[in-house]
Amino acid sequence: MPVLTRKDFVSGADVRWCPGCGDYAVLAAVQRVLPDLAENKENVVFISGIGCSSRFPYYMDTYGFHTIHGRAPSVATGLKATRPELDVWVVTGDGDALSIGGNHILHLLRRNLDCQVLLFNNQIYGLTKGQYSPTSEVGKVTKSTPYGSLDHPVNPVQFALGADASFVARTLDRDPKHMQTVLKAAHGHTGTSLVEIYQNCNIFNDGAFFDFTEKESKPERALFVEDGKPLLFAGGARGLRLDGIHLKVADLASGEWSADDCVVYDSTDKALALLVAQQTFWDAEMPRPFGVLYQEDRPTYDALLNAQIEAVVADQGDVSLDDLLRAGQTWTIEA
Repeated sequence: MPVLTRKDFVSGADVRWCPGCGDYAVLAAVQRVLPDLAENKENVVFISGIGCSSRFPYYMDTYGFHTIHGRAPSVATGLKATRPELDVWVVTGDGDALSIGGNHILHLLRRNLDCQVLLFNNQIYGLTKGQYSPTSEVGKVTKSTPYGSLDHPVNPVQFALGADASFVARTLDRDPKHMQTVLKAAHGHTGTSLVEIYQNCNIFNDGAFFDFTEKESKPERALFVEDGKPLLFAGGARGLRLDGIHLKVADLASGEWSADDCVVYDSTDKALALLVAQQTFWDAEMPRPFGVLYQEDRPTYDALLNAQIEAVVADQGDVSLDDLLRAGQTWTIEA
């Protein structure tokens, strides 16, 4: 096989996102890591729904489908189930995946189809010009909520964990090295890998995640989890400790606490992942975690389905469509 480079995954289409959009960073990161991940370029497929992020397949020199609103997981399921050798990527946004597509992505996650899901979260509807989305914060003033949103927002990683996803991670558009590391980990996982990507919409929701991305605030607000290491942030001056079943911020500089008092992360511990995902999202005093939050080994839907088909064929032989239509109870309608 030829040695692949980033250029092999760059299509000739003009990239039509707004200047400064965080989608450019995600596109560049994916194109940079794919040469290391793709064994065969012809087997790589990108499937998207509707939204700014869903233009992604046009910009990748691979096979792809630009499908309909919220249904990318369904198309991906059909494709991977019938062509298990393909390397399937689903690209979606917070509106596409968690509003009209909420039911579809839930079933993709619980079934554990072997694919990667990149969920671009900008907390706004960008393509339709600035309405609030399922992840917008309470009180968000937009064109569709002029007096402030009343909706309780969705926490995407908490949603994924609740749907029994076998791999859940979070990264940021403004940290390309971290994003590439997370993408490689997601691709290396066998099963549905959901990666939430904090993505800045500089036109309709600029700065939504600047607390976690900008040099001045990032150390205090972003916590990068690693297996076997304590949950530390602020340059190691602060950490997260357990107080009963709750997480508390420990000020290590005070001398009252040390790194030994902080929680050591284990991405295979679902109870810990749920605790970290929930408490750090709803408590404004907590740092927000990034990295691989949870992963487990579990049989995939496509592998189980194809094994079942092979077992039936081995037991019954090849069955024609006509045989299937005439199987069981049938009726003859006479004029």
